[in-house]
Parts: sequence; structure tokens; C-alpha cells
Amino acid sequence: MSVNGLSHVAIQAKDYKATITFYTKVLGFKVGHHWSLPSFRIKEASMLVSPDRRTCLEIFDNDAVIPAQGKKASSEQEIAHGALLHLAFYVDNVNEMYEKALAHGAKAFVEPDRLSLGEPPLVVRNAVIHSPNGEIIEFIEEVDFDRSSAFIR
Repeated sequence: MSVNGLSHVAIQAKDYKATITFYTKVLGFKVGHHWSLPSFRIKEASMLVSPDRRTCLEIFDNDAVIPAQGKKASSEQEIAHGALLHLAFYVDNVNEMYEKALAHGAKAFVEPDRLSLGEPPLVVRNAVIHSPNGEIIEFIEEVDFDRSSAFIR
């Protein structure tokens, strides 16, 4: 028995429709399923499927009562702390995705650049934004961790 991959990450949206729009129009996700569940005060929820059809984002409306790690930020200036630090998506071109995200309401955090990790260095190209909903999202160009000396067996 082994893990076959990450199924999904759940996000509670301040503005449900705007969050769905950001992930579909900017990052290319598709709505795979939509539902409500009154027993958990879920008015709206959707499972968004990534373009590679292997990873999903589960989006809940702001009033849904669901188990969570960490806590909601009470303001845009407050940093929320919890187990989830950021979402990272592989992209073909970090610069293009960064600019597209900013054009659709994201806020800049770390501009596109090359980052050298470890010794010997593993060089990655990435950028980080705050989504309009507040998630911290990293865009990273493909990294072959299996072939890097950084891969630990």
C-alpha cells in the first residue's frame, strides 16, 4: 500500500464566486462538481479539477462549518497561522502566470526569479502571489526532483 498522490486541498472562500473565477479563469481549473450540504451549513461547494486532471481544489462558501487547520485571517493585514503554508502549482512560464494572476486581482508577494536551493545547488524558477481570496500561491517551473542530487531515498 502506498500513497498515489495528493487528491485535493480545501479552501474556504471569502467571496465564493470570485474565488471560483480566479482558479478557473487564471489557473485553468474546471468545475468538476458543485453541491450544497445544509447539515454543515454549506450553501455552495465545488470541486475544481486541475488541467492535468490529477489535482483538485475543494472550494467552500464563507459560512460553511467544516474542519480546518489554522484560523481565518480577521483582516487582510493579519497573517493566518496553521498547518497549510502555501499552494504550489507547476506552470510552463512563471512570468506569464504571475502577470496573469496580477491582472486578475492577485497581489504580488515574490516577483519571478531564480532561486538556488541547497548544496550542490538545485536551481528553481518561481514566483509567489496572494490570491484575491488570500491564499499564498507559488508558481514554479517543472523541477525533476528524482534526477536532482537533492532527492533523498
